[in-house]
Amino acid sequence: MTEGAGHLIFVVERDKHVRELLQVFLDAPGYTLQFFDDGEIALAQVWARRPQLVILEILVPKLDGLGLCRKIKLSPALSDTPVLVLSVLNAHDRARLAGADAFMLKPLDRHRLTATVQQLLSSPTSAAAAQEAHP
Repeated sequence: MTEGAGHLIFVVERDKHVRELLQVFLDAPGYTLQFFDDGEIALAQVWARRPQLVILEILVPKLDGLGLCRKIKLSPALSDTPVLVLSVLNAHDRARLAGADAFMLKPLDRHRLTATVQQLLSSPTSAAAAQEAHP
């Protein structure tokens, strides 16, 4: 059994190439990935399916990534769900204010991404998970 087996990860990203890259980076550890390109649909699915991690981009339609993060973190039923924000925007502080557990500036580094995902999945409620994952 692979190390990521059994972990459902939602990815909210509008860019097809970034989705493909995330698929490649996170496929090897064996995670189950579900992709969304719309924040409202992603939120409904977070409620319905309760993923172990949400990875999101800020710039998505209908409900932007920071709004989605806030809704997850303000819900008592969902607040323990770890959220990793990926963005081309230097928005670490805004992501933290929205409740994100980690932030990573694009372009993505495979090793940093997989290490951050593993950390968030192993201790989702840990204060240590709230980190800046970019240099």
